[in-house]
Amino acid sequence: MNFASASNALGAPDMGVLIDALPNPLLVLDDKDRIHLANSAAEDFFQAGKAALLRANFADLMPLASPAVNAIAEARHSGGVVNEYSISAGTPRFGSERNIDLQAVLVHEQPHFVIVMLLERSMAHKIDRQLTHRNAARSVSGMAAMLAHEIKNPLAGIRGAAQLIEPTLSGDDRPLARLICEETDRIRDLVDRMEVFSDERPPEREPVNIHAVLERVKTLSIAGMTQPIAIREEYDPSLPPVMGSRNQLIQVFINLVKNAVEAIEGDGGGGEIQLTTAFRPGVRLSIAASGERVTLPLEVCVKDTGPGVPADLRPHLFDPFITTKPGGQGLGLALVAKIVRDHGGIIECEPNERGTTFRVLLPMMRGNQQTPIEETKA
Repeated sequence: MNFASASNALGAPDMGVLIDALPNPLLVLDDKDRIHLANSAAEDFFQAGKAALLRANFADLMPLASPAVNAIAEARHSGGVVNEYSISAGTPRFGSERNIDLQAVLVHEQPHFVIVMLLERSMAHKIDRQLTHRNAARSVSGMAAMLAHEIKNPLAGIRGAAQLIEPTLSGDDRPLARLICEETDRIRDLVDRMEVFSDERPPEREPVNIHAVLERVKTLSIAGMTQPIAIREEYDPSLPPVMGSRNQLIQVFINLVKNAVEAIEGDGGGGEIQLTTAFRPGVRLSIAASGERVTLPLEVCVKDTGPGVPADLRPHLFDPFITTKPGGQGLGLALVAKIVRDHGGIIECEPNERGTTFRVLLPMMRGNQQTPIEETKA
């Protein structure tokens, strides 16, 4: 039985019931931005009944000069999906202000209407968890500086003492002195890796062809594989250059591809990795310090068909010392998040039906500018 016949047999679905079942607030706006439809989650979010919402204009639900209103206009103009990350929604009359993500899309079959979805689990929260939020990064930077100062000097003394006493020891005791040297070297290497987080200097930027970066990453990754794994590429050749550090961007994607390779190899092999690039207009992020909106239209994805990231670890994946690898130190993805943050972008981890996708969004640069394009203020 096909879908159509099954629907006829069961009866036509009640669209109102389906919309009310959605867990996120949903609004449908008419051509005057009046609320034409609101689901139950929207009633809960704005703490108002449907009758009150249907008498309101969308702007009535948003704080003064909210970028959400401009997002609706842009959705009508572009005909595509417009995303606003980390904005405020609500007023003292309608549920109080809260931080949300917003998606707006034009209904092409009925172009007078725009569908608006509010996501209470905001991108800002994701950024906090991924070390792309400045406060989280600063805490790691402070820890790195403390470790470097308080640990590396005593380690050098311990290692030197072990080297001095090793020739005086008997054959059975000498391995213990070598063990001290090896373990102090291991701790020193860990501290060296942590020191990277204390470097808050902006990267030296130049126009970088992201596809040349990915080609280099692919070559290095294939050379390091213990068994052949297919790497498939789907690139948008029209992408403009990224203004950034070529070496740091290589480090970002070599880490992500290395993780994908290890995930597939740990799952018995036989999978594949996909590298994709795309232009995603309508994706914007608010800069916490200034409140300005930065466009993030350049998308680079690393997808794998490995076993995936456990759901309980996903929210903490970019925190330091979080790892799924036996013996792993949990600093690779934290460093990736820091570099992406330093480039003005964000990184997300999304589960696939099979495997994992790491999505990096980078700001678009205009000409020879050294700073991201900012939204024009109304």
